[in-house]
Amino acid sequence: MKKAPTRKATTAKAGPETATKAAAKKATKASAKTAPAAKAAVAKATAKKAAAKATAAKIMPAEPPRAESHTALVRRARRINRELAEVYPYAHPELDFENPFQLLIATVLSAQTTDLRVNQTTPGLFAKYPTPEDLAAANPEEVEEILRPTGFFRAKTKSVIGLSKGLVEQFGGEVPGRLEDLVELPGVGRKTAFVVLGNAFGRPGITVDTHFQRLVRRWKWTAETDPDKIEAAVGALFPKSDWTDLSHHVVWHGRRICHARKPACGACPIAPLCPAYGEGETDPEKAKKLLKYEKGGFPGQRLKPPQAYLDAGGRPAPPLGAA
Repeated sequence: MKKAPTRKATTAKAGPETATKAAAKKATKASAKTAPAAKAAVAKATAKKAAAKATAAKIMPAEPPRAESHTALVRRARRINRELAEVYPYAHPELDFENPFQLLIATVLSAQTTDLRVNQTTPGLFAKYPTPEDLAAANPEEVEEILRPTGFFRAKTKSVIGLSKGLVEQFGGEVPGRLEDLVELPGVGRKTAFVVLGNAFGRPGITVDTHFQRLVRRWKWTAETDPDKIEAAVGALFPKSDWTDLSHHVVWHGRRICHARKPACGACPIAPLCPAYGEGETDPEKAKKLLKYEKGGFPGQRLKPPQAYLDAGGRPAPPLGAA
């Protein structure tokens, strides 16, 4: 009879411990049930990350060596040009022209505007002033009205009338085929001269426009910012015979895929060779939506493009004022 209270005390004392053990046991069982699901979720997330890394590894190039040798740079630059030649086999100057005079005028007018806007404007200009003699004798106010859509129309009017007078007075109304002669004309710099020499006379030249400048720096072909120094640095990487086509390839790529603000990295054919991969959209589907001109299914910049461009699926641009 004296032991009963002891048992009661023991039972009372053991009650909380038993409850704790029961709760722990219950928690263990619950954990055992949820553990497989948690592990599966973690495994799935890990696999997803691994797959993403593997996909990126196929596209994203390793960072080029900080001290890339000149030989390695030459090889990489020339390979990029070969790849672009396959992507744009129909690359051509995107200004409409029928003779050296028209190309010279169109190139001067292309400053601070698009080739498309120039192409939409020059038909009216050349219909009224088909020769240097005609444009040299033109009424500036009438020319200004025609060139108004291209922007900076007063300065451009002064340039095209001035260079037309220069052609008449110095070269008998003919466009010269030498760099040193072309750059003497009003409004004509090295870039304009090389466009004319390369595409109207078949004489190699590098056209350093805004697209060319930013892409060659993005690709780390050069760190120069001055156009003349860029021309010299890039020209040293390629044989002279490649210069004109190289200019077309780089400019076309800059307009269609490697945009300034948001390059379409996920749709870029030279991504493995580009040290700037990842600056733009890397998702392939999203990148495709950023493509322009024939790559995106839109009209090009020329009203009268070459047949090779049309055969490749390119579409001519609409004339000025078309819906």
